[in-house]
Amino acid sequence: MANTIEYAKVFQNELDRAAVQKATSGWMELNSDMVKYNGGNEVKIPSIVMDGLADYDRDNGFVDGTVDLKWETQTMTMDRARRFTIDENDVDETNFVLTAATMMGEFQRKQVVPEIDAYRYSTLAAKGITAKHASGGYIPTAKDIYSKLLYDIAQVQDVVGDDEPLIITMSMTAAMMLDLADETKKILDTSNFTKGDVTLKVKSLNGQHPIIRVGGGRFKTKYIFNDGKTSGQEKGGFAAATDAQDINWIICPADTAIAVSKTDNMRIFDPNTYQKKRAWAMDYRKFHDLWVPKNKVNNIFVNVQQSLPTEG
Repeated sequence: MANTIEYAKVFQNELDRAAVQKATSGWMELNSDMVKYNGGNEVKIPSIVMDGLADYDRDNGFVDGTVDLKWETQTMTMDRARRFTIDENDVDETNFVLTAATMMGEFQRKQVVPEIDAYRYSTLAAKGITAKHASGGYIPTAKDIYSKLLYDIAQVQDVVGDDEPLIITMSMTAAMMLDLADETKKILDTSNFTKGDVTLKVKSLNGQHPIIRVGGGRFKTKYIFNDGKTSGQEKGGFAAATDAQDINWIICPADTAIAVSKTDNMRIFDPNTYQKKRAWAMDYRKFHDLWVPKNKVNNIFVNVQQSLPTEG
C-alpha cells in the first residue's frame, strides 16, 4: 500500500497554496511573513514599539532610544474540519490520488475559500465599524458613487497619508456602478495585482489603488459559521446573520490586516486501516484567523448599505 502520509503532505501543501491564490482576500495573507507557526492553532505575531525622535545635542550627541520587540501568542479562533470518505469500490490505489485531489479541490473552491473570505471581510468590517471609521445608509448609484468613494478614501488618507497605495475591496454591484460612472471612465486603469504565486489583472483607481471585486455572499458584516452538529447546521458551512449588513467597500493599506490559514496535519487512511467502513478516509482540518494591530485599526474605512446603529 502506498504511503498515505506522503499523500497527505502533498494535499496539505497544495491546499494551503490554493487558499491564498483563490481567496479574494489572499492579499491579507501575504502580511504573515513574520508570523511564527509551529503547528496547531497558535501563532506568534511580532509587536514592535520604538521610541520617537529626540533632539540632537552637539556636545553629547545622540539620545539613546529603545526598540522593544515582543512576540505575542495568538490563538486562531477558527478551527474548522471535516472527514470525507470514498468507498473502496469507487476508487483503487491507482486512481485514488486523482479522485481525492479533484474532490478536495472542489471542496476548497466551493466551501473553504468562500468561508475564509467571509470571515476575513466581516472581521475587518467589524473593526472599522467599532472604531467609528465607517459610514452607512448608502446604496451605490452610477451618479454619485465616485464622489462617495473619493470621500471615503480621503478618510483613510487622512490617517496614512496620500502617497500610501490602498486596497479597495468592493462588492460586485458597487463595482458595476463604478464602471458605469462617467467620471471613472478616464481614471480606471488595468494593473497587475499579485497574491501568492498568482498575478491578476484588476482595475485600479488612478493606477494606484487596486479594486478587488467580491461577491455579495461573502461580503457582509456578520456571519454564522455552522458547527455541523446543531439541528439545522448539519451541512456545515456559513450563512449571513439575520442582522448582517451589506458591505459596499472596505478601504485600507495592504499591510493593515494579518491573515493566517493553515491546513493542519491532514490525515489519509486506506481502506485496510480505516475501521468504520471499507473506504478511504480523509481528515481535513483548517485553522485560520485575522488580526489588525491596534495602531492600524483607524487605517480601515468601511461603507455599508444599511444605516449604522447609533449609540443610545
